[in-house]
Amino acid sequence: MLVAGVDSSTQSTKVVLCQAEDGVVVAQASAPHPDGTECDPRHWWDALGQARELLERADAVAVAAQQHGMVALDDGGAVVRPALLWNDTRSAPQASALREEFGGPRAWAERVGSVPVASFTVTKLRWMAENEPENARRTAAVLLPHDWLTWRLGAAEYVTDRGDASGTGYWSPGGYLPELVRGALGHEPQLPRVAAPGEAVGETEWGALLAPGTGDNMGAALGLGLRGGDVVVSIGTSGTAFAVAEKPAADPGGFVAGFADATGRFLPLVCTLNAARVLSSAAELIGTDLDGLSVAALAAEPGAGGLTMLPYLDGERTPDRPDATGVLAGLTTANATRENLARAAVEALLCSLADAVDHLVAQGIRPRRTLLIGGGARSEAVRTLAPAIFGTPVIVPEPAEYVALGAARQAAWALAGTAEPPDWPEAPSTHHTAGPADASDVRVRYAALRDTPI
Repeated sequence: MLVAGVDSSTQSTKVVLCQAEDGVVVAQASAPHPDGTECDPRHWWDALGQARELLERADAVAVAAQQHGMVALDDGGAVVRPALLWNDTRSAPQASALREEFGGPRAWAERVGSVPVASFTVTKLRWMAENEPENARRTAAVLLPHDWLTWRLGAAEYVTDRGDASGTGYWSPGGYLPELVRGALGHEPQLPRVAAPGEAVGETEWGALLAPGTGDNMGAALGLGLRGGDVVVSIGTSGTAFAVAEKPAADPGGFVAGFADATGRFLPLVCTLNAARVLSSAAELIGTDLDGLSVAALAAEPGAGGLTMLPYLDGERTPDRPDATGVLAGLTTANATRENLARAAVEALLCSLADAVDHLVAQGIRPRRTLLIGGGARSEAVRTLAPAIFGTPVIVPEPAEYVALGAARQAAWALAGTAEPPDWPEAPSTHHTAGPADASDVRVRYAALRDTPI
């Protein structure tokens, strides 16, 4: 039996075809998406269509996709406007207003598990209501990207899962909170039914079973087979740090999103806007590629000669500074070298993500090891410096499409009809431990720059 897992991310669609019993990948495909912070969903569908021949070999299919995106549909199921994506920060003022209107950060954390920022779907609904009132009036249903793709593939109704629903800002473990949707949009649209973990929700036109799908981070957790004490740090377009937990998080500071996972548990998560692009931007600044940046960074001394970077190049989500820019501090004639700039960029990226892990620790997570994934994990400098900055052993699973693999594992779960997902083998990985260099001074200087009013 074969199962297909889809990862519909900001940048592309990736599909893996796996053996249902053990997750061995037998084929894969990919296609790009347009760049930007909003996207007509038809581009996702067209990209998925390029893997149609591969999909039709599957006995079951599941879709994992970028979280938070607002897909507004009219009463005939047509898309009202291009989907606003997670990385669209235009709704920052609306996020601030909603936080205050509904009782402040603590009330949101207690009711929803998360304090809304511009990424969250609920803030995008309010932005549309204020700036595109006719589109808001036409909106009869609101879906997330994975919901829309699952529906187009053949779901019997609009359907989602608890993992992706937990990123909307209007769902809690007890169900939807319709008063928050009405308060944001001005009326109550149809919302997708929240399926049970592992439930079959429909059938494709070629007869494959459809699983409910999930959000991308929940898909990655399934694909990696996370256990207690595992913290995942993903360095992609965004940076994320997350772990599986038995109890929901409720962080009134708004740093930790109290997400659910795709299995019935929870997935406290911290997200940063600036991740792999910090490395690519620094590489461009010193006139090299990513491999060259890594070589240069490892040629510099720890601490980059006193050079410290704040990597908020495109604003930031954690901390919530949508209008922030990057900062380079401590620059002198003595340390103004390409090697120090490269080192400062890598250290800044890792310090930002270590801050994210610290927020998880404050919510009760106890890391015993860090799993490093995403494009940024391919950097030798990142792998080498990470253990000292994170303060744990670092495991780097071999490069793979873990979001798509998690979706495939969910598809296999729906196909099997069991109480828990199939127990696929852990991916091969490399292990990294800290060298003699102490990273505490690096983190202290980074924190001082982070907390300095600019």
